[in-house]
Amino acid sequence: MPNDRLSAQEALIYAMMTASAVDRTVSLRELERIGSMIRELPAFKGLDHDWLAAEGQSCGRLLSRKDGLEEVLGRIAAALTPPLRETAYVLAAEVVASDLAARPEEVHFLDLLASRLELDSEVCAALRLAANARHRTAGTRDDGD
Repeated sequence: MPNDRLSAQEALIYAMMTASAVDRTVSLRELERIGSMIRELPAFKGLDHDWLAAEGQSCGRLLSRKDGLEEVLGRIAAALTPPLRETAYVLAAEVVASDLAARPEEVHFLDLLASRLELDSEVCAALRLAANARHRTAGTRDDGD
């Protein structure tokens, strides 16, 4: 990446891709959810598939470096205005929720992202709850845990 500074769109994509890759497994469900959000949400208007693939690869290369996760978090935070910080968090939470079971590494990433973006913990809990609710199926039983 010639410039260390990400655009806001790149930062949002990095948040989603990192949420997917942090457990070292990028599932088809996660990729499909990322793709659908990019197609549907106004924040990504005008992006094409080739650009997205290139950004995903750039993010993966950065994550594979020593201290790559910290660098990605720093770049995401530096690129986003306060209103887009909640957007980045909820998009990452959507990716995590898409598998219907958050892995510990994914939850830890969401916590790190919230901290780096200086988001309120109650707001983050509400955003995670909403993301999880959107991914439940009618046959899913909620035992309150």
